[in-house]
Amino acid sequence: MKPTVMLALGLLIVGNIFSALYDVSIKWLPDEASAATFLFVRQVTSIFMLLPLWFAQGKPKASQIKLHLVRANIGAGGALLLIMALMSLPLATVSALFYTAPLMIVLMGALFLKERIGPISNISSVLGFIGILIILRPSEMNLSGILVLIAALTFAVNQLLLKKLSGSESPVVTLILYNLLSAPLVLILVSYQGLAGLSWTLVGIAVASNLFLLSYQWLSVLAYRRAKASEVAIAEYTGLVFCVFFGWLWFGEWLDGLSWLGAGFIVLPSLLLPWLFSGISKRQVMARMGQFYPNHRMTKRMKVER
Repeated sequence: MKPTVMLALGLLIVGNIFSALYDVSIKWLPDEASAATFLFVRQVTSIFMLLPLWFAQGKPKASQIKLHLVRANIGAGGALLLIMALMSLPLATVSALFYTAPLMIVLMGALFLKERIGPISNISSVLGFIGILIILRPSEMNLSGILVLIAALTFAVNQLLLKKLSGSESPVVTLILYNLLSAPLVLILVSYQGLAGLSWTLVGIAVASNLFLLSYQWLSVLAYRRAKASEVAIAEYTGLVFCVFFGWLWFGEWLDGLSWLGAGFIVLPSLLLPWLFSGISKRQVMARMGQFYPNHRMTKRMKVER
């Protein structure tokens, strides 16, 4: 594995600890707080927290404002949906669904960035979709679960858009614009939901969540600029482990048996299949799959290919 890829993986793993802590901070919100109010306070405080770094770096400028504008508003919409879901669902359940985002990153990286995708990624995507259905349980599907999946999609899109940004652009600029350019949209959302639950407690939680989220975003920017999305997206799964652990530690939340099964379908294929099929060709992958799942059709197809 290339040193740059290893570094990117390490950055994302550390970043996902902060991402999990951000999710935890939302669970601390007062009951009367609205998701839009918290998002607005979080964005305003994050800008003030980043400004000293921006001045310290000599006021670096951005060169792709339109791209920043798209990322900011997609991100704000997804953040609101995720906050709403975290306020109504257990942390572990939200995390299990949200970590479908790496699957989306790989698939969209192949579709829009022309990154190569192999049979292992295809298998992981199919099994991941099965995992989503198991966790959501269509007969018991609720709106909050759908909100998490939409939030995961916006996250995946934004991570891929990072690849379009200049590698020389300061991460501070990226993060400031991410919060600043979506302010009009967030204000519209606040006017719709109402400015509810504004207090010093909410401001303090917003500052803490910013420290966690900005740390994750900073590390994510650095990671995705150093490697292909398909090479490092697997590291995003570590956040599920951290979220389940923190949910159990602080809130007494835990996944039930079916949710663990669904999470396994989402996470384990991307972790185990590359190891099982490392260093072999596509034909050999199919051959090994035939050993695990022997059937007449696959055997016949392999004979024809030979």
